Amino acid sequence: MVQVREQSHLSETGEINLDLWLSQLPVTHGDEEHAQLLAACELAREASGRIGLDLPDWAHESNCFATGLDIAQILAELHVDAECLIAGILYRAVREERITLNAAGDRFGPAVRTLISGVLRMAAISDLRTQADSPVLGQAHGQKDNIRKMLVALVDDVGVALIKLAERTCAIRAVKNDEERRWPIAREVFDVYAPLAHRLGIGHLKWELEDLSFRYIYSDAYRKIARLLDGKRMERDRFIARVTEELTRELKQAGLQFEISGRAKHIYSIWRKMQRKGIGFSQVYDIRAVRILVPEMKDCYATLGLVHGLWRNIPNEFDDYIANPKENGYRSLHTAVIGPEGKILEVQIRTDQMDDEAELGVCAHWRYKGSDAAGKMASSYEEKIAWLRQVLDWHEETGDTGDVAEQFSFGLAQDRVYVFTPQGDVVNLAQGATPLDFAYHVHTEVGHHCRGARVNGVIVPLTYTLKTGERVDILTSKQGVPKRDWLQSGLGYLKTSRARAKVQQWFKAQARDENIDAGRHLLEREFRRLALTSVDYRRIATRVGVLTVEDMYAAVGAGDLSSATVLNAAQSLLDRRPEPQLQVVKPGSGSASRGQVKVQGVGNLLTHMAGCCKPLPGDDIVGFITQGRGVSIHRGDCARILKLQDTTPERMIEVEWGESPRENYEVDVAIEAYDRQGLLRDITALFATARINVLSINTQTNKKKHTATMRLTVEVPDLGALSKLLERIDRLSNVASVQRVTV
Repeated sequence: MVQVREQSHLSETGEINLDLWLSQLPVTHGDEEHAQLLAACELAREASGRIGLDLPDWAHESNCFATGLDIAQILAELHVDAECLIAGILYRAVREERITLNAAGDRFGPAVRTLISGVLRMAAISDLRTQADSPVLGQAHGQKDNIRKMLVALVDDVGVALIKLAERTCAIRAVKNDEERRWPIAREVFDVYAPLAHRLGIGHLKWELEDLSFRYIYSDAYRKIARLLDGKRMERDRFIARVTEELTRELKQAGLQFEISGRAKHIYSIWRKMQRKGIGFSQVYDIRAVRILVPEMKDCYATLGLVHGLWRNIPNEFDDYIANPKENGYRSLHTAVIGPEGKILEVQIRTDQMDDEAELGVCAHWRYKGSDAAGKMASSYEEKIAWLRQVLDWHEETGDTGDVAEQFSFGLAQDRVYVFTPQGDVVNLAQGATPLDFAYHVHTEVGHHCRGARVNGVIVPLTYTLKTGERVDILTSKQGVPKRDWLQSGLGYLKTSRARAKVQQWFKAQARDENIDAGRHLLEREFRRLALTSVDYRRIATRVGVLTVEDMYAAVGAGDLSSATVLNAAQSLLDRRPEPQLQVVKPGSGSASRGQVKVQGVGNLLTHMAGCCKPLPGDDIVGFITQGRGVSIHRGDCARILKLQDTTPERMIEVEWGESPRENYEVDVAIEAYDRQGLLRDITALFATARINVLSINTQTNKKKHTATMRLTVEVPDLGALSKLLERIDRLSNVASVQRVTV
């Protein structure tokens, strides 16, 4: 979007010509609506000169009038109605209390008042983000009421969400040169508003919000991909021009009406695909892509046939989102082919209406009002609003705002699977859902009493990943109750937040003493298995936002707090050291990252991890100056370093871990098991699935006792990855114990 102050409706004195600005909006309004919009603009301009509430310094530098016009410009591109535009123009002035909500409502009607009030209530999401780590959040009645009001506002009029999305879009554009505000705004947009734009199907805003927030939060990854794209831009433009020429010739010969354009791949989308599939930049097929728009649905499939006739398609890279639309209503055909010069090309094919739906989402409901497509659009509109109602229902059922936060999280899979009940009803679940997720989707009690599942008539584990088209039958027991293992994310029992919330609610209802015992047992087992001996439970409890260690145990036992969160808190405390003025060094370089080491008071020394104890990022560590090999890094409780501290204390040096994970580190793992056929194969398969490299394996078998002892040296990125791996090994049959060893 071009900012208001940069557009052609500025007079010679720099003032905005409001009549000209309104005439340039990409929407059409009658004379009465035009007069109302003009009056709203004049009111916002007048209000911008008034003194509002006690604002931070940055807010005084902003102009609520110009911001209001920027918001309205974005909303106009989404083809909203006049009342939504007026609310957008006035929102910032009301928020800054330069005009009152009642004054706006009295002047422009109750609909505008309701819209502005709803957007103001959406500030509850910001509170939710800043307090997300606090256990008080899920217990504060006032906060829950705010969240509920916000959701009710969204359901009552989706225009509330659109205004807030437009306002956040303006906010993240405005912090380009404001380092202090950039990160918190980007984090909120990334976690809440970009996913909301996706849920509502508004690709027009989704891509911009994702790319800008990704740029500010993960700047290194953003710059790397941007450089790779720029380096191939000329080659890509030449290739797309040739593709367009060949497609144009082929489609004209077939007598089809069409429009072809090159499609820019968004940087966040590239990064997300690389992370999800574990591939490099060169393996992202749709960096070179074109989009073909045709008049009717039948033309989509005709065009697809011509494309596949022109170039060979790549197996498993075809998606028919017309027959099976995405959850947010997105419809299109996607195919990948080996195009000219043997280069891979993605082709998207859709109708003009499908393209509007993809870019505008629920907003297309307004655009097509009164047309022949109104019935279809109303259906799509209702489907998207149904998601908002569903979130509201879940919140009502669980009463936990943390679960509401997860609904807006990027952690949710954006694709769906469609499975059948034994009666043949279709159930729509998130990608990666398990039979246990299915059970809780059917009914809470079915989930609580679930003890097994059959998929297509075959017994499967509860961690099985469901696939589209499968028939699922849940096996229950009257005495069955939820297990705490179900809440351990590393075990893979639950993938949907709805099911997880119901399990957490069940445990909340249990006695506090039981939860304390269960939480203590779980955490002590986890820390013992990871060989974390130098941890202060009281400091960890404070770090995760509870008052006492018992409260932490109770929260873990009830499922309110995951063991992974506690482990991360412990690791962050171990990372922190109070000594100032540390010089950063790493092997062969002058910069450090987590897993590399900061050494106090010395120049560019070589460092290496001691082979005796193999420290991991998060361990308490000490440095020892060797002769000829730089600084040797040991665990703080390493037996060898304790002896060296007594004999050569002058060669000890203080060190600490860096800030972000970049490398893998060696660690020794000991496994005790009852021997059986295929045991080693099952264990190594878990390492392969987790993409963890095994450096060595030493196995000893006692045939008399039928036991096996294994000692493995593996490479892991951090304690979190090691914890998940050990948990999964521990679940294998015949495994008696598994733990990290440091001697």
